[in-house]
Amino acid sequence: MSLLCYNQGCGEKYDLELNTEDSCLFHPGVPIFHDALKGWSCCKKRTTDFSEFLSIKGCTRGRHSNEKPQEPLKPEVTQNKEVSADLRPRMEMELIMQGPKSAEKMQKERPSPDQPLLRLNQKVSKSLEQTVEKLNPCKEPKPAKNDGAETSVMLGTVCKNSGCKQVCQGPHTDTEVCHFHPGVPVFHEGMKFWNCCTIQTSDFDAFLEQKGCATGKHTWFKKEDKKLVSCRQDWHQTDRQVVVTVYAKNPVPFMSHVEANSTVLLIRVVFEGEKIFHKQIELWGVVDVEKSFVNMMPSKVEVTLVKKDLVTWGKLETPHKRLGYKVEESVLEEKEVSPPELKKEEEVEDSDDS
Repeated sequence: MSLLCYNQGCGEKYDLELNTEDSCLFHPGVPIFHDALKGWSCCKKRTTDFSEFLSIKGCTRGRHSNEKPQEPLKPEVTQNKEVSADLRPRMEMELIMQGPKSAEKMQKERPSPDQPLLRLNQKVSKSLEQTVEKLNPCKEPKPAKNDGAETSVMLGTVCKNSGCKQVCQGPHTDTEVCHFHPGVPVFHEGMKFWNCCTIQTSDFDAFLEQKGCATGKHTWFKKEDKKLVSCRQDWHQTDRQVVVTVYAKNPVPFMSHVEANSTVLLIRVVFEGEKIFHKQIELWGVVDVEKSFVNMMPSKVEVTLVKKDLVTWGKLETPHKRLGYKVEESVLEEKEVSPPELKKEEEVEDSDDS
């Protein structure tokens, strides 16, 4: 008479008379589903494919059994933080059997990409500090010369600082305080604002009339345009972190920054004096912004993102998502943005479609 063995990992039929102590090869442990990996608690082998998980051979020899295993008892929910020793193994088994969150559940719990971006804590290596100090990237460009004499500012020249409309009326104008916007213009869902301010408006003319939120000196000469370039990028992950690497030589710390919210990453790296790498990514998973940070070294910039959920990311970014922020191309190229050069929202949307 042949019977069906119910030992985990076996499932074969056996003859009761031929059942010995080493007839069955089975798993005495419990199934584990963690970070998309599947396996048994009694084995070290793990796989991401469910079919392969079912075909993992048992690790222990014993007798066949035709008794169905009892389902683990679910512990009662209690407010007491101290759990008895008898209930703890059952609770652990229940958590293991639950497995990782489904894609639908993660998508429902996913925060909005329109959350404010926060600047990540930046760590600079000593070797990079020494290199940048030698390069002196903050050196002011000299005005163009004509026949050996410096070109003076022509009367009527408009200040190049964003948001300032002051016109040069003579040497005394340089003594006046310049009110300008150090940030970049943002057009999002019909609203217009500067990312350095909190004043939002739907009227474009009102946006242009907003007074600058920072003070400084007037800028009469347009700075040389920086070149927007691409860089080699890479990423890897551990159980708790995702590390994004941008290979840029001699990045300038005080001109570069990395911002992020729970699902969006914005990287801006100025390197080799006049090159700019700019990329905005909607992340595959959710990160903890406050615990994330940036490491800047002479040959690369490493962005370490701390995972909110301990799950394995399938990709770095979600390609089908639409990012909420629209940033002017002229800003990405580090050009001076004066009010006449700003495009209206309709023009920005057309450029994005193209």
